[in-house]
Amino acid sequence: MSAADDGRSLGQLVAAATAEMSALVHDEIALAKAELRQDVKRGVLGSGAAIVAGVFLLFALPVLSFAAAYGIHNLGLGLAWSFLIVGGAYIVLALILLGLAAMKFKKISKSKGPQKSIASAKQTAAVLSHARPHPRTEAEGKSGSGNTPQEHVTRSAV
Repeated sequence: MSAADDGRSLGQLVAAATAEMSALVHDEIALAKAELRQDVKRGVLGSGAAIVAGVFLLFALPVLSFAAAYGIHNLGLGLAWSFLIVGGAYIVLALILLGLAAMKFKKISKSKGPQKSIASAKQTAAVLSHARPHPRTEAEGKSGSGNTPQEHVTRSAV
């Protein structure tokens, strides 16, 4: 379809193409931001799990350890063994929470940022680097506003 069939001039077509390219770039930037937000959210969740594990160890461990150890001691086990059992249980709980945090951090490292957006932007740049303007013949150059024919202009790679 030519510009005459569409009813738009060459300048209008170039303006429309420029506007569409601008919209495409803005959409790719928005996609990159959304992908980064998702990675940040995963990092926050993983950090939150690690912090909760630390809080449990710091505050709940001493209080609950004494209560549990004396409870086990009342069942007939020695006091030292009672404290060792309770301490081991809290260590197992902390390791489970740290494992959860490690799983969240692995999801971040696998995504490696906005890879989809970067690939899309590279693909767009590759397509645009091969785009060449339509060559004009001497007759087209003279039939315009009486200007002399212009040399063929090619675009450089982006």
